[in-house]
Amino acid sequence: MMNIRCLIIDDEPSSQNVLKSFIQKIDYLEYVDVCNNALEALEFLKSNVIDLLFLDINMPHLSGIDFYKSLKNPPKVIFTTAYSAFALEGFELDAVDYLLKPFSFERFLKAVSKVKDLNDNNIEFVFIKSDKKIHQLKIDDIYFIEGLGDYIKVHLKNNFLITYKPLKLMYNSLPKSTFIQVHKSYIVNKNKLDYIEGNVANINSNKIPLGEKYKKEFLDRFKL
Repeated sequence: MMNIRCLIIDDEPSSQNVLKSFIQKIDYLEYVDVCNNALEALEFLKSNVIDLLFLDINMPHLSGIDFYKSLKNPPKVIFTTAYSAFALEGFELDAVDYLLKPFSFERFLKAVSKVKDLNDNNIEFVFIKSDKKIHQLKIDDIYFIEGLGDYIKVHLKNNFLITYKPLKLMYNSLPKSTFIQVHKSYIVNKNKLDYIEGNVANINSNKIPLGEKYKKEFLDRFKL
C-alpha cells in the first residue's frame, strides 16, 4: 500500500507539533506539510496531492467546516478541535473521524486506522457469474446496474451480463465512492454520468430514472 500523504491545517503550534509527531510514528502515514489556516491550505492544495487532512475546525478567517465544504474533490478528513459541539456537523460531511483535543496517541491511531482500512478495501474488480462463466470485471467498466427481481443486469459500454443476485446484495459489495443507488431498480457509476435532465440520469445513451427516495442523496454527491 502506498503511503497516505497527510496535511495538517491548524493555527495552534502546539497542536501542529503533536500531530506531526504522531504522524511520523506510523509507517503508512507520510507527513507532507502544515498550514496555519484554511486560506494557506487552499493555495497549497492547488499544486499538491494530499490523501488525508487533519483539519482544525475553529480557525480565523475561514472555519475548517466551511473550508472543507468549499473543496470540489476533497481528500479524506479527520477533524480536530477543542469544541465537541462541532462533532455532528463534521460527521455530516463524511469525516473519517473527529478528534477532540487533547487526544492520546491511542485515539489518534484508532482514527488513522479507519483511513487505512478504507484504502485497503478499495475494490478494482468484481466477479460476475453469467452464461456458465465467471467474468472478472473492472469496476470502471461498469456503467450501471439494473435490478430484475432476483437477478441483475450489469450494463457495460457495449454489452451486458445477467446474473442471479439481488440488487441490494450487489450494491453492498461495490465501493460507495463510485456507485450510488438512484432508484429502487438502478445503481449507477457516478463517473459514467453524461448529464441529468429532470428526473432522468443519462449514461451512455441510456435513460435511468431518479427515484424521489434517492434523488437528494444523488444530487448531494455532485454538490448540486
